[in-house]
Amino acid sequence: MDAWLIWLITAVLLGAAEIFTLTIALGLLGGAALVTAALAALGLPVFWQFLVFALVATAGVVFVRPMALRRLTPRQSERFGVDALIGGIAYVTAEVTARDGRVRIGGEEWTARAYDETLVKPPGTTVDVIEIKGSTALVYPRE
Repeated sequence: MDAWLIWLITAVLLGAAEIFTLTIALGLLGGAALVTAALAALGLPVFWQFLVFALVATAGVVFVRPMALRRLTPRQSERFGVDALIGGIAYVTAEVTARDGRVRIGGEEWTARAYDETLVKPPGTTVDVIEIKGSTALVYPRE
């Protein structure tokens, strides 16, 4: 059997295995085997075929795989709803104590409590939203 045909069969098998594993690595190895099959068909000696396969496979795994993984992995999802309010700024509209109060967060009025039970924040004060529990914002004074 000719060497180029062996490389071609190897490329097809690696490509088929990639379909089931979705690791990208087997597909890159299959691509390296395909390049080697083309060069083997042109008459490249067996030693050089293995060298070409090793170089192309290494280049693919080192350079192409990280770029492909970055494109395929989902980015950290953005925060929605009340999670997006955490860490934001709020303005005290009614005195905030450990028991009750009101703040304005992004144009909406929220019930609020002080995160630190010893603090009392008067109206007009700027605070940070530390946590949202139900419909109540736990706030802490800005420094």
